[in-house]
Amino acid sequence: MALRKIVTEGYESLYKVCRPVTEFNQRLTTLVEDMKDTLIDSEGVGLAAPQIGVTRRVVVLFDGDSEEIITMINPEIVKTEGEQEATEGCLSVPGVWGRTKRPATVTVRAFDAAGREFTLTRDGITAVCFCHEIDHLDGKLFRDHVIEYLES
Repeated sequence: MALRKIVTEGYESLYKVCRPVTEFNQRLTTLVEDMKDTLIDSEGVGLAAPQIGVTRRVVVLFDGDSEEIITMINPEIVKTEGEQEATEGCLSVPGVWGRTKRPATVTVRAFDAAGREFTLTRDGITAVCFCHEIDHLDGKLFRDHVIEYLES
């Protein structure tokens, strides 16, 4: 597939609420494959469509449990439990790191690229990543959750 350019702070797609995906077609499959390639190339943990300038509710991220890439279309958080502090950074905010508070366990309901619904529950870094990437779909950056910035 192709690598996409990751946009940085100031780019308008990062601040918009993304539209739901309504068609599960070849165009979506190409977007997902491009996002996976871009994620791998960037050595990131997760990537949301607005980070490549596309205002659709699409996320790809590495699953800390299996090391596989999870694709989530129209994801929604359906349950959270507990709290954890995490160190977060963002491909769209290069060189900035901060401590955040996020749920310890997160359950997400989403669709895969073929339109099949699924539900996943994860804790640790993957729970943080679920929250971080879904925030992108709602026009929010991790800075909204930072309790302390860290030296890079």
